[in-house]
Amino acid sequence: MNDTDMPTTMDADDLTTVRVDQFLAHPPGKVWRALTEPELLARWMMPGDFRLEVGHRYTMEVAAVPVTGFSGTVLAEVLGFEAGRMLRIGWRDADPAGGIEVDWTITWTLEPEGTGTRLFLLHEGFDPDHPLQQKARAIMGGGWRTGVMRNLRTTLESM
Repeated sequence: MNDTDMPTTMDADDLTTVRVDQFLAHPPGKVWRALTEPELLARWMMPGDFRLEVGHRYTMEVAAVPVTGFSGTVLAEVLGFEAGRMLRIGWRDADPAGGIEVDWTITWTLEPEGTGTRLFLLHEGFDPDHPLQQKARAIMGGGWRTGVMRNLRTTLESM
């Protein structure tokens, strides 16, 4: 698998998660920087006051997605990390429409592979019985696979 291959994103048997498995032709240290340095993170994900510190809370802003009830403002918290290997972030919607509360966890795991990095994303916490959350899961699964990974590769190439 190379940078141009499409990553795996959906697990049809687990409606509570989105999984991404992507090879990046960049060393783990460089990928880790893109995940954890605020100015780099803002280039491929969303701008925010990120700090690599467990318990640090920050806000990220993107366009609202009314069809899923998403306000466009993410309240995030660093839940844990293992330097150079794993980063776990909690995500909540700052102003959920229609009382649709989300409590998601995003976990990035890096594994060296040859001269590059195997990057795994696990986005957990979707309610399998809530139609809007399942719509959000489908939209976000596609977004992680296409736009986010493409933007991450572009950022890595420019570093």
